[in-house]
Amino acid sequence: MQRLTLLLFLIGFVFLIKGADMLVEGSSSLAKKFGISDIIIGLTIVAFGTSAPELVVNVSSSLKGATGITIGNVLGSNIANILLILGASALFAPLKVKKKLLSNEVFFTIIATVVFGIFINDRFIDGAAQGLVTRSEGLILLVLLGIFLYYVYQSIKNGKADEEEGEIKVLPVWKSLLWIVLGLGGLILGGEWIVNGAVMIAEAFGISQRVIGLTIIAIGTSLPELATSAIAAYKGKTDLALGNVIGSNIFNILFILGMSSLITPIPALAGTTGDLILLCFATGLIYVFGYGITGKKWQINKREGGVMVLLYFSYLGYLIFNGS
Repeated sequence: MQRLTLLLFLIGFVFLIKGADMLVEGSSSLAKKFGISDIIIGLTIVAFGTSAPELVVNVSSSLKGATGITIGNVLGSNIANILLILGASALFAPLKVKKKLLSNEVFFTIIATVVFGIFINDRFIDGAAQGLVTRSEGLILLVLLGIFLYYVYQSIKNGKADEEEGEIKVLPVWKSLLWIVLGLGGLILGGEWIVNGAVMIAEAFGISQRVIGLTIIAIGTSLPELATSAIAAYKGKTDLALGNVIGSNIFNILFILGMSSLITPIPALAGTTGDLILLCFATGLIYVFGYGITGKKWQINKREGGVMVLLYFSYLGYLIFNGS
């Protein structure tokens, strides 16, 4: 039974990633068919689809009460997105960093992380026995997401941001619906198998659910972002590589943790504050490198990318050997 659970755990990642891809393709095609603009499709369907793996895993783990996986997955994914994915992308080609990205989107990412950090550590404010992200605080995170999406919409509408590159392929309606159904099925099955396998691994090896979420699940659910950003950097589309990571991180904190806490309030775990501090530090590195404090201004060069990757694997090693 344990071997089967482990096998399904590995297969679950394939179902999860392919399911998200099919859901985005089918939904985008259907929306385009009915005359919905590319902007709205990008802000809703594509944004949801790229974060769907994390969302499904978190909702499934919240329903099962495995909140360690819930918070570990999002924080781990966000740390991996910056240190591993941006770092690895910079190794392919230097990443150009626009001033607007630093002053707006990256700044908003830090604000979202700090707000979540305050919520998860509110025991220091109200004197409670344990920090908890309540349902009302989850609602606040979703409101902040709405504000961010409105800002993005206005930026695109006013011509201050680039529209998504590439044509949306329009499929026959029946095929779009089939892709949506199969995609949702893949997401649900994959998420279920991953959470079940993660809980089993944690119990078998005495590793905390938080560490499983921060490592195996976080890297697995970040594979779409890794592939997209690395290919984009290799092709010279560094704006896409950066935008993909920053947008994903904002969505992960505000939407996924917001939705997860509406289902089950998320408790603070040992080590969570340290993970949040590392995430803020990693995000701050984009400022340091982007403003040219350690190198050429307005870019993350290969050497700086190497530093980010090294920091990530050092953190990963600490988690694995500490195991708590």
